[in-house]
Amino acid sequence: MPFYHKMGKIPHKRHTVFKKPDGSLYYEQLFGTIGFDGMYTNSYHTHRPTMVKEIQGSYSVKPEIALENHLKSYRLKGFQVPPQPDYLDSRTTALVNSDVAIVLAAPQESLRDYFYKNADSDELLFVHQGTGTLRTHLGSLEFKYGDYLLIPRGVIYQIDFDTPVNRFFIVESRRPIYTPKRYRNGFGQLLEHSPFCERDLRRPEQLETHDEKGEFLIKIKKQDEIFEMVYASHPFDVVGYDGYNYPYAFSIHDFEPITGRIHQPPPVHQTFETDAFVVCSFVPRKYDYHPDSIPAPYNHSNIDSDEVLYYVDGDFMSRNDIEKGHISLHPAGIPHGPHPGAVERSIGQTETEELAVMVDTFKPLKVTKAGLAIADDSYHKSWLDHK
Repeated sequence: MPFYHKMGKIPHKRHTVFKKPDGSLYYEQLFGTIGFDGMYTNSYHTHRPTMVKEIQGSYSVKPEIALENHLKSYRLKGFQVPPQPDYLDSRTTALVNSDVAIVLAAPQESLRDYFYKNADSDELLFVHQGTGTLRTHLGSLEFKYGDYLLIPRGVIYQIDFDTPVNRFFIVESRRPIYTPKRYRNGFGQLLEHSPFCERDLRRPEQLETHDEKGEFLIKIKKQDEIFEMVYASHPFDVVGYDGYNYPYAFSIHDFEPITGRIHQPPPVHQTFETDAFVVCSFVPRKYDYHPDSIPAPYNHSNIDSDEVLYYVDGDFMSRNDIEKGHISLHPAGIPHGPHPGAVERSIGQTETEELAVMVDTFKPLKVTKAGLAIADDSYHKSWLDHK
């Protein structure tokens, strides 16, 4: 997170005595990343956060790879991933490398029977369909269509859905996800030219504190395994915390597009970054206003990165035959650009209503068997002139 947040009750100084009303101590936990060098939060717990009662076992969720190395463009039909009742069972990994996994999920039921923690990856959940509440040990966030939910690794959470149909586009990152450095000054504040500011970032507003002992199942993801662990106290027992490491929400509808007289390159759409990939938001905007401008993107070579575009809503000007929930994959090493006719159609247009999320990775993405099952095998031929 780019700025400091505080909730609940905390002592005046870190690592000092903090007593409960009965005179016993609250238990402090440093919740941080990158050893002691990354963002962190100090939280204060009613019970020790270390009380493991039982380890029930584990099972693999490692995706099966169909294509290890390829130079083929694909279109994946994301809405063909079938809805499933359970939140974790609904998560389908379509594309993956050692830094990031692109996951589709269509959960039908609230995550209430257990708690979940990803110990390996930050999770960026984009809400395509559905509304509800993300409940975490560091507070709750309401969400709706168009929201990004950034859940740092190690956050324990549950999800309450208000709707029977829910669809997420999920980016799991082995590297911490930040707001782009070029949008921030030396103090971490978002600059005037940033397409969003701190007012747009929604922090947890309600801290859920349970003083309960018993048996509480937490499913923990670690190195493509889910470990089922039973803790002796409720995971949501935090009475207060402060710091920079906590979940937050940002709506794609609050992203303010940067436009110009001629076509602007993809970095103007950047929303999040790591040192291994970037995430961009394409939102409704005015087109270029040079009298001879071509609003359609120019052909460009993907030499250093794979490009993934998740189509959310609106009219996707540069592509033919694209629908909501489709994912295009254009691999590094070959050029790509607008479909036949798209350039000509764009000339003279003044605005677009497209809504899409882009992920550009710096390592090649492998296509999983689940991803290939929803792929259009002829998409790579769709640039041929069929006149």
